[in-house]
Amino acid sequence: MDDAADLITDLNPLPDEIGGRLRAQLAFIAEADKLKTILRASPLAAADRRENDAEHSWHLALMVLLLAEYADEPIDVGHAMKLVIIHDMIEIYAGDSPVFDPAAVLDQREREVAAADRLFTMLPEDQASEIRALWDEFEAAETAEARFCKGMDRLEPMLLNWLNRGGTWQMPGATESKVRAREAGVVAASTTLGEATDAIVRSGVANGWIRPDPEA
Repeated sequence: MDDAADLITDLNPLPDEIGGRLRAQLAFIAEADKLKTILRASPLAAADRRENDAEHSWHLALMVLLLAEYADEPIDVGHAMKLVIIHDMIEIYAGDSPVFDPAAVLDQREREVAAADRLFTMLPEDQASEIRALWDEFEAAETAEARFCKGMDRLEPMLLNWLNRGGTWQMPGATESKVRAREAGVVAASTTLGEATDAIVRSGVANGWIRPDPEA
């Protein structure tokens, strides 16, 4: 990424009086400000611009808080909110990888692991391990909380696309089957939200906002 080689606190160091554990924590918090600059492909519903990663993460936290009652498995809402707050932080260094852009996802895993190795180790060792474990848990999707959070990570852009009458569904690589593949993540987390997502996709197809797959 751009000037990611420079930490924000390298460019403007914290006062010398702040040291040790607190200095590392504040440096990490300062570096997290870069998340506000990482633009996603998804357009906002309330303004004529794309959303950034920090806005996306906040929106997911709100969705977890409000929609947890629809999870097919009981979840710890507080733990799930931690997962969504952390899950895209690595894009500070790895950048966003739009799902409908084949070139963007080719080396996505490698870029994101390298970013996680770099970013989270800024923290004191105990917190670095805790935050990295949250990121790994989200990626693996082996817990009820991670599965639900993954579902919300699919639902949020689909809702934005609907509200924009197409959004990223208009990208060249997006067809009904690929949109349906994203929908599957919601279905895996919640029967109710999966049904709502199916309605969104069916209506998107009917309105011409989602392209049908080319005939074989």
